[in-house]
Amino acid sequence: MNSYHDLQTEIKEFLGVMPPPTEVPFRVLEEEDKGHYTQRLVSYRGSEGDTITAFLLCPKGMGPFPAVLVHHQHNGERHLGKSEPAGLLGDPFQAFGPALAERGFVVLAPDSICFEDRRLNCSGTEPDKQDWSQHYNEMCYRLLRGEMLMTKVLDDALIAGTVLKSIPEVDPHRLGLLGHSYGGQTVLFQGAIDNRFIYACTSGAVCSFANRMEHGTGIEMAAVMPGFLSKFEIMDLLKCFVTRRLLIMSATDDKYAKDADFILDELLRLHGEFGHHFIHKRYEGGHGLTQERYDFIIKWFTSWGVR
Repeated sequence: MNSYHDLQTEIKEFLGVMPPPTEVPFRVLEEEDKGHYTQRLVSYRGSEGDTITAFLLCPKGMGPFPAVLVHHQHNGERHLGKSEPAGLLGDPFQAFGPALAERGFVVLAPDSICFEDRRLNCSGTEPDKQDWSQHYNEMCYRLLRGEMLMTKVLDDALIAGTVLKSIPEVDPHRLGLLGHSYGGQTVLFQGAIDNRFIYACTSGAVCSFANRMEHGTGIEMAAVMPGFLSKFEIMDLLKCFVTRRLLIMSATDDKYAKDADFILDELLRLHGEFGHHFIHKRYEGGHGLTQERYDFIIKWFTSWGVR
């Protein structure tokens, strides 16, 4: 592969993602004053004509503001999607939206397919006994058609990027991506192919597929991509970030980021000239975020976004 541009092209072609649309109409369904920012519930169309709902947090003032697209985690809680990064429910260390909005960022936090309001069997924030089977079927049915769930996840993520970029208060040249675990995986894949985002943070998601298989670590459903390992590995996604800023968060006892230190060492050996574009923060502990990690993420985004 001659360059990261060629690598991006090959990854896009393998995944079969569509180019991001130039315009995406959206509707404001609800609006609530949160003090330093306004919280809006918005909806727009996904790649298959399905309805996507998201929380849009906008600071008070004229802007233009930096902006962050936040992809929510998984945690086996498919009844929680956008509401967790919006700080309404769930883990307080996943509540990136309010912290960033209070610091002058526009934040968009959409539901991923099969989460919260994008469950076919129900919507809202109450768990349902069919949540797991619906998600499993979304993966299986697509594989049977020769498609991948990852393609759908990324097509919708690219659409969300267009929605965020089109907000009048947003500076389109200061866009960031953020996610932990499943969200961190989405950041890795979207960031690798979407150059509109100039800085990104992926937490608890940098682990090679080879390492996962060696240690019997589960593969998230969207990451079941037939033939991916015959062409690529997680390091190839990271290579596509070499001209942008990427913060990687990992922990010593996190099986979903088990060999992140090795991957980064090897990446910098191959692309040492771009070393200043990568920051790797490795902590003692497990998969879940802590106050220390959460605080560093917010501080790092603030240091780049407000410039």
